Amino acid sequence: MRILHNKVSLSMAEISQVLEEKKNMVNEKATAFRETRDEWNKKSKTHSTARNELNGEVKELIVQVREQRDIREQMNELVREKKQIRQDANVKVKEIKSKLDVSRGGAPEQDNQRGRRGQKPVTPHTLKRELQRLEREFEQGRHTGKNETKVMKRMKEISSLLKKMNSVDDKNDDMKSLRDDLRAALAEQEEAHEEVQNAANAAQEAHELMLQWNKEVDKQREKAESCHRELRKSKKEADKAHHLYIVSLRCLHSAQDMLSAMSGTSSGKGKSGARVQVQDLMSKLMSGDTLSTEELMQLQKFD
Repeated sequence: MRILHNKVSLSMAEISQVLEEKKNMVNEKATAFRETRDEWNKKSKTHSTARNELNGEVKELIVQVREQRDIREQMNELVREKKQIRQDANVKVKEIKSKLDVSRGGAPEQDNQRGRRGQKPVTPHTLKRELQRLEREFEQGRHTGKNETKVMKRMKEISSLLKKMNSVDDKNDDMKSLRDDLRAALAEQEEAHEEVQNAANAAQEAHELMLQWNKEVDKQREKAESCHRELRKSKKEADKAHHLYIVSLRCLHSAQDMLSAMSGTSSGKGKSGARVQVQDLMSKLMSGDTLSTEELMQLQKFD
């Protein structure tokens, strides 16, 4: 009987040793799972912060896109208005030129254009423009050699024609009045054309800025989506590590309960309060309640 009792005691000792080894192993795994979970939670926080900042930037960029689009639309509307003003000025200039042609004894500009297709009638305005063009080209050195002589001759001819036309016009009050009207109409035409160009440039600039902001929106949005994907991944890994940590704690305390039962210490006064606290915490876990980090670490420390 004594021999049998020794064999039983030896078997219990071996079981206690195995349980102690397993408990220590599970404790190490629980610590590793907790640290892994905390690392993933830290990454989740980093990804969440980055995503939120990028989403904030995207919202600000979208505001910029809308502002540039509104400016573009306003400028396009202004272009349409200024084009109409320019068109009215063009008609006015054409009518005055026709009156001048008639007053000089020639056909109206429209009739001249019909008679000589592709050629504009000779007027002081057209002569002045040709003279200005030739002078500009001459200053730029675009005419040399024989061509220089030819251009100089043409410039003298134009100047002579302008003097004759102006001399004739100055003697005629009606002609003089028409010339004044033409200068005013040409100035109005030029001003309207410049306003059209300015508005068109502003519209184009706003359009290009809008496209630039749109590209930046897409770029930042892709970064935010990438951070969100990483956030989901890190949360999933954190949940996985947390689950393994909880399982390890349950295994740890099951092994400890068996060791306590085998050693008979479960009835000890010093251990009873701690065991009740452990049971309460484990009951919360089993019921699906969430424990704080401090409570979880407290569970792991109980032995």
